[in-house]
Amino acid sequence: MRLEVITNWAYGITVALTIVSGTAMLCASSAQREERTARETRHDLEQANHVLTDEVYMLTNRAREYVSTGDPAYLTMYRAELENLKPAEDRLGSTAAKGTTADERRILTEAFNLADALQDEQAEAISAYQEGDLDEARQWLFGPEYERELDRLRAVAERFADNVDQRTRELVRDTERTARFWRIISEIAVGVTALLFLCVLYFVFKRRVLHPVVKLSDVLRRMTRQDYSSQPLEIPQIDEIGDMAHAVTLFRENALERQRLEQERDRDRTSRELISRMTQRMQGSDNVADVVDIIRRFVPRVAMGLAGRLYLLDRNRNVMVETCQWEAPKYSTHEFSTLACWALRRGMPHHPSSENVDVPCPHLDIAEGETPDTICLPLIGQREVIGLLYLEGLEDLSDDCAQQGHLLAMLAENIGLALANLKLREDLREMAMADSLTGLANRRQLDLVLQKQLGRGGHNDEPISVLMADVDHFKRINDTFGHDAGDAVLREVGAVLRDATRKSDLSFRYGGEEFLMMLPGTDLPTAIERAEEVRTRIEDLTLSFNGHSLGSISISIGIANSPLHSSFEGLVPLADTALLRAKSLGRNRVEIAENRRTRRTGSAA
Repeated sequence: MRLEVITNWAYGITVALTIVSGTAMLCASSAQREERTARETRHDLEQANHVLTDEVYMLTNRAREYVSTGDPAYLTMYRAELENLKPAEDRLGSTAAKGTTADERRILTEAFNLADALQDEQAEAISAYQEGDLDEARQWLFGPEYERELDRLRAVAERFADNVDQRTRELVRDTERTARFWRIISEIAVGVTALLFLCVLYFVFKRRVLHPVVKLSDVLRRMTRQDYSSQPLEIPQIDEIGDMAHAVTLFRENALERQRLEQERDRDRTSRELISRMTQRMQGSDNVADVVDIIRRFVPRVAMGLAGRLYLLDRNRNVMVETCQWEAPKYSTHEFSTLACWALRRGMPHHPSSENVDVPCPHLDIAEGETPDTICLPLIGQREVIGLLYLEGLEDLSDDCAQQGHLLAMLAENIGLALANLKLREDLREMAMADSLTGLANRRQLDLVLQKQLGRGGHNDEPISVLMADVDHFKRINDTFGHDAGDAVLREVGAVLRDATRKSDLSFRYGGEEFLMMLPGTDLPTAIERAEEVRTRIEDLTLSFNGHSLGSISISIGIANSPLHSSFEGLVPLADTALLRAKSLGRNRVEIAENRRTRRTGSAA
């Protein structure tokens, strides 16, 4: 029951009990007033009755004294007493008219008649005495008849007094009983009102209002300090306090939800800042190793608590190769085919789990029927698959990962774009640093790496050799067969040089029909062997263009070695000088640079 209904009922009952109590008190007071009125009336009647009786006896005595002595003073007193008797009779009559019964009024009338008869006899006696008839006067006042009338008057007065007294006692008894009854009713009403007040005070105010309000106040104080750990009140009663508790519970739930959203917003902002910082670092990277190191540092901070691996595509073998990992992932293998991942097949994230029914990727090393909570995010750039971002351990952070799915997608997108941009820059660099005709590095790349390679060889006392080669009679080929034929010759020469280039060697198209080979860690005898090998392979070429044989092709080569011939700064000029000497000595030969310790040697074609 609601407090409003309880309060209204308590108020109505209290008002009703107050009315009953007040009415009972008024009735008791009225009964007490009736009692007082009856007592006062009895007192007045008794006083008037006594006065009437006393006055009659006083007149009798004055008349007898006058007749016995003849003293006029007694006559004067008699007449004075007679004047007082009339008001006493009137007062007794008026009092009796207001508060007596018919029987009492009849008795009173009889008393008045007896008093009047006695007055008449007294007047006859006084008149007889004044006429000189003393015996007759004495007979009137002292005769037995007169005494009987006096006794009758006394008896009537006593009977009147007894009737009034009996009636008054009964009336007083009835009024006392009535007053006592109404007082009891009033006291009961007051007691019930007090009990009702105590019940309302304890059961309603204390138990249903004060205790819940104190608890609500404690909860609200904690909530003002943003402490939402306290459990909400469980108040089953349906009233205003229950509504307040329900409102506080809703407020707490809303505050918790708002706090959760704020925490998610902060985590989201932090993750976005990390992704932004990571993207900036990746954009400033010059090679894949730097990007991989950045990913290894930043991804564990963005995807907190998730283990993972970064795979890059090996285009030659069409497999994904692990480049880095974090938090020790357990399931995915270090290397797998691109067909072993559903994310790579579909070109979109793949997220199998125990709750999300899906096919696990074949590259996961798991038991039959096991479906760990993992996600594979393909790294795509320029509409090409570049790699794969693999994460596991999502079952421990399922809520966060579900809410941060867009962050993981954003993370994979930024990594893919960074790797694609890096690949694009490398492709552009290769295009800028490579000769489009021969596929060898061009003069620009030579300028960038020459000092580095030569410096490393010179400073580390490591031998390094430079071979400068030039196609013999190349102008004649262009003039005879055309420039397209000349380009074909240059392509074939470039192919021979590429095949002859080891992993540590570098081959360049120096300009026109000139080529340069840089052989780090190669001494002079080995360099001579390599030069002879190249010269021989080119000499053995059989070239034709548009169905016409181009004849024999040959090259001249000059060799310079550091530290045998010069420091690394002077190797290219010395090799070029040796090349010119090979040209002047008949072409199709290898010449070695001259210095103080060697003498010129050559080999004829």
